[in-house]
Amino acid sequence: MRVPVVHQQARRRRARYARLLWNGAEILVTLGVVLMLLVVHQLWWTNRQAREGAERKVQALQREWEGEGDGDGGGEGDPVGGGSVSDRGSTSPGDSDSDGARSRSAPDSASSADPRPRWTQAYAVLTIPRLGLRVPVAEGISKGNVLNKGYVGHYPGTAQPGRAGNFALAGHRNTHGEPFRYVNRLRRGDRIEVETSAAVYTYVVDRTLAQTSAGDGGVIREIPRSSVRPSYGYTDPGYYLTLTTCTPEYTSKYRLVVWGKLGSMRPR
Repeated sequence: MRVPVVHQQARRRRARYARLLWNGAEILVTLGVVLMLLVVHQLWWTNRQAREGAERKVQALQREWEGEGDGDGGGEGDPVGGGSVSDRGSTSPGDSDSDGARSRSAPDSASSADPRPRWTQAYAVLTIPRLGLRVPVAEGISKGNVLNKGYVGHYPGTAQPGRAGNFALAGHRNTHGEPFRYVNRLRRGDRIEVETSAAVYTYVVDRTLAQTSAGDGGVIREIPRSSVRPSYGYTDPGYYLTLTTCTPEYTSKYRLVVWGKLGSMRPR
């Protein structure tokens, strides 16, 4: 009867392979845990932090504006809370003139009372009743100092609220509060309100450009018109609002654009 002989070299080789497989499995598990934590941080924690910070800023702006107002204005001190904004009157596109506003002089004269915002300063509140959204508007589109805080950023060089021209805004669609997550749900006739220390401006959604290139600067010009898809946009001066965000979701390849026209203005 032959007795099998186990060679020491073969045994050591098998043990080495086993250690390599075990170490590789440990590395893969560790990488999986790290990636999962990164996803949780991006998709949950950044949203939570940004939303809480943005809500605190909205409340701070409200308190500041209430303090600046006189006694008669105290009853209107919740411009972006609950149903108080949603219930305010607005002007439909059919009620506005071809430039999107009833009066060219009234909005400009009211908005002249607004102080010029400093860079990255939150100075207005954007409210979109259909989306249940209220978020601060800050000067500039810096990621670190504006967008990643859950704020909406105002494109430098574009018009301010209520002014003739194009009041153009950018916001994250995913992560960091994702204020523009559902702007694709906006429809013609939906109201968008912008409140400053001087007035509440109600814009009315007019047109949507579902996708254009990230470098399409025409959509935020004074008279907004896509330079990539020229059939989308306007040809006449007016009082415009532009919302821009990334599309498709979780990418930054293209831009989604929503345009509105100024329908009404109410001084604070």
